Formats: sequence, C-alpha cells, structure tokens
Amino acid sequence: MASIASQIVLHPVTSQSLRVLNTTIGRDKLYRGVQYFARFFAWLLLSRGYKIQAARWDALKSHLGLGRKLLRLGKFMENAQAILRTLSTPGETGERVAMIGRHLGYFGYLFLDNISWAHSIKFYNLQPSTAQKINKRVMQFWFTGIVFSIAHGLLKAGRLANDVKKLQNQTWAEKSAEAERDLKLRDLQLAREAVRYQFIIDLLDVWIPATNIGLVNLNDGVLGLFGLITSLMALRQQWFAAAGKQ
Repeated sequence: MASIASQIVLHPVTSQSLRVLNTTIGRDKLYRGVQYFARFFAWLLLSRGYKIQAARWDALKSHLGLGRKLLRLGKFMENAQAILRTLSTPGETGERVAMIGRHLGYFGYLFLDNISWAHSIKFYNLQPSTAQKINKRVMQFWFTGIVFSIAHGLLKAGRLANDVKKLQNQTWAEKSAEAERDLKLRDLQLAREAVRYQFIIDLLDVWIPATNIGLVNLNDGVLGLFGLITSLMALRQQWFAAAGKQ
C-alpha cells in the first residue's frame, strides 16, 4: 500500500498538477471550470424538478464566483501595463487598435469587478440600484473586451496567413536559407494555432456577457457548457506552460 501511495503522490502527473495549481491563473481556471459545470448541472437538475439538489450546485457556483473575484483583485493593472506597452510597440495598426480595445475592455471589467466584490462582502456598501448598474457595466466591459479580442484574432490570423503564403512562394537557392525558411514557417504555424485556439475560446465566452446584458437569451445550461469548455481549454494552456517551466 505504501508503494502504491508513493507512486500516486510522486507521479509526474501529480507533480505537474501541483505546478499548475501553484499559479493563480491555474487555480482560477480550475475554479472556473467547476463553477461553470455547477451552473450547467444546477440548470439540468432544476429542469428535471430536483430543486433541492439544484440549489446545492447553484450555491457552489455562486461561492466559487465570489472566490474568483478575490483572485482577480488588482489584476486590472496588468491590462493598464499592456495598453502602455502596445502603444509604445510598433506593429500593424489594426491589430494594435484591436489589442488596445481588448485591454481597455478588460481593464474596465476587472476594475469594476473589484468594486462589485467589495460590495458583495459588505466591505463597501452601495445602493442596490448602483450595485446593479455596476454589475451591468462589468458585463458590458467584458463583452467589449472579448469582441475586440475576436477582431484582433481575425486581423492577426489574416496577416499570418499572408506571411505564410509569401514564404511559401519564395524561391531559395541555398539549403541554409531554405532551412531558415522552414524554421520561420514552423514559427508562423505555431502562432496561427495559438490565434485559432484563443479565437475559439473568445467565440464561446462572448455569449456569457452577451446574455447577461440582454443581447441574446441563452439558458444556464448552454452558458455553463460554454464556460466549462473554455475553462478546460485555458487550463490546458496552463498545463503546457507549466510543463515548459520544468
């Protein structure tokens, strides 16, 4: 038994999982996945008439959402720094504008989210109407950030596709130059895959704030599944990132 326990505790997967959960982003994505699964499962139970069981999962969803707000305290400053870096970095104009719009949206979302958290734990009391307005603005800023992220993904994907075509159409006389071209093509393909991956996440996530601000009307089951999928996709990114830091 001791040998089996040792193999489980010291298994590379266990070590890798601990590395992921040692990061704030890793914990946040795991909590988010459970939160959105709870949202989906609560809807499923409620739709079948299991009100007591649904209330349990709904409570889990709410408390995980509140806990995740604590993990995001001060995170809006990362977006403020990203805006300044984007402004000072040369690049394709459309991509830069879209990236600035993305970070502005997330800055507003995270900043107001901090105020919402302070109100929810009764550290700072707001009028009910004011708290409702702030929560709506949180969703509007989140929606704006995702829309700009989608636009950025489309623009960058188009540019990378053109770069790939240019490299493929070029003729190379020397083998060393051809090897350099193949290396550049590989880097471009990796960049395109990363853009596509984030694009899928954004296309699924955008429906969550869109529903909360009334642009569409999707039920909690659909939104829970979308959130669960994107959480697992983001957690997968953290898994490979942690593996690269070994």
